[in-house]
Amino acid sequence: MDGLILASECDVANEVICAPANVNELFFNSHAWFTVGGLAFTRTSFLIFLAAALSVGFLFFSLRKGSLVPGRLQTMGEGVVGFVRDDLGRSIIGPEGDRYLPYLLSLFIFILIGNLFEVTPLVNFPITSRMAIPLFLSLVTYVIFVVVGFKKNGFRYVFDIAWPKSVPVALRPLVGLIELVSTFALRPITLAVRLFANLVAGHLMLTLLLGSGVIFVAAIGDIGAKAGLGVIWFAVGMGIFVFEIVVAILQAYIFVLLSAVYIQSSVHPEH
Repeated sequence: MDGLILASECDVANEVICAPANVNELFFNSHAWFTVGGLAFTRTSFLIFLAAALSVGFLFFSLRKGSLVPGRLQTMGEGVVGFVRDDLGRSIIGPEGDRYLPYLLSLFIFILIGNLFEVTPLVNFPITSRMAIPLFLSLVTYVIFVVVGFKKNGFRYVFDIAWPKSVPVALRPLVGLIELVSTFALRPITLAVRLFANLVAGHLMLTLLLGSGVIFVAAIGDIGAKAGLGVIWFAVGMGIFVFEIVVAILQAYIFVLLSAVYIQSSVHPEH
């Protein structure tokens, strides 16, 4: 498996499961394919551009021709657009949700493709398991909902957060302080960490279980019946492999859902 980076040495006769001495080896690929102006272009860089290209290509080829009898690709494209527009845009933000559809749609597709790289043969590496990607996307969401909040409500945007009218007067100072810190400091961090942590955990489990399974089975001539452990590890890994497909879809949905909720809270801060 090209994307599964394992320890160069593994004592399968004595180790129950093989792991690299430093787990950072599972996620970092410092080998540069080439450099441009001092910037290294690595495999991760390529996968980021590939995810962006696939996102644009999917939307372009699925929606460029509006046939009366849609084909599979058009049906899929219209389904994704309708889902993001209706279930994540209008139902959360309200009638103004259509204004944010291009961002929410591109965000959903990009994250989904980046997550699914984890279970893509010969890739096996989710780009969202690199903290820079979720953090950058969460900061974009942060800038959007803060700018929208001040643009639509002026300084009242901060006042409505700091002095929530739906809370009893005695609790408003405490709740307001918590909301201020949450809105302006914690949201971008928690939004990024949620996506990052889930994809790192899945990638780590798949790497260790599937990789160790292959190593143990391949060493059957040296370790005999103990190679059966490799079959167990591999079977468990395949179960997690299927589960990670669900996780990839769910985490893309949650990230965009929370982005829509944060934008809604800026459009209607009194809620």
